[in-house]
Amino acid sequence: MAQTSVRENLLRIQGQIASAAARAGRRADQITLIGVSKTHPASAIREAYEAGVRHFGENRVQEWEEKRAGTEGLAATWHLIGHLQSNKAARAAKLFDSIDSVDDLAIAQRLDRARAEASITDKLRVLIEVRMAGEETKSGMGFEELSTAAEKVRELPWLQLVGLMCIPPFLEESEQIRPYFRRLRDLRDELAGKLGLALPVLSMGMSHDFEVAIEEGATEVRIGTALFGSRAVK
Repeated sequence: MAQTSVRENLLRIQGQIASAAARAGRRADQITLIGVSKTHPASAIREAYEAGVRHFGENRVQEWEEKRAGTEGLAATWHLIGHLQSNKAARAAKLFDSIDSVDDLAIAQRLDRARAEASITDKLRVLIEVRMAGEETKSGMGFEELSTAAEKVRELPWLQLVGLMCIPPFLEESEQIRPYFRRLRDLRDELAGKLGLALPVLSMGMSHDFEVAIEEGATEVRIGTALFGSRAVK
């Protein structure tokens, strides 16, 4: 995709973000756009960076390892947004600025140990991924385990728990997804009150439903296809 196309896509998306934020009585600068760069080459990341994107999301540790050399010099924030296998947690703890898909306590504990062993002084920013619809194919913590797990994650010295993330069921009509976003917001509010901990981040909404997510309180939206175009076929 040409740089001008990425720039044009970004301008369109920014306009949609601003409109959705206004409908919710919010400001556009309260929402962070994460460019989902999975399957796209480092050159596409550079194009998006030059257009103004500063946050990028990858799904797989190995894919990011293979292409990160092509992004050297970019002052961006790198998010892992896909399921993290336990045997890759140590690598992820060193490669990413934020792990947005912590889906069980054991993964959080591995990240914490790896961060300590790497002698990285900054805490690793993490979000807990919540499974919203009981889909067996989706990762994430169930509602019943969220509170207990969050209490234990917040105690890990090398992690900073800042909020929740979800991937709701894919439905053609974005309005049908609204209840899932609203439920995640309510869960976050309940959890913050119980823990006495500020949890400012709600990562929810993708290319086809991010406007509804913003209306329901999203602070981060993960945009891939609308920004970069269709994913490359491997």
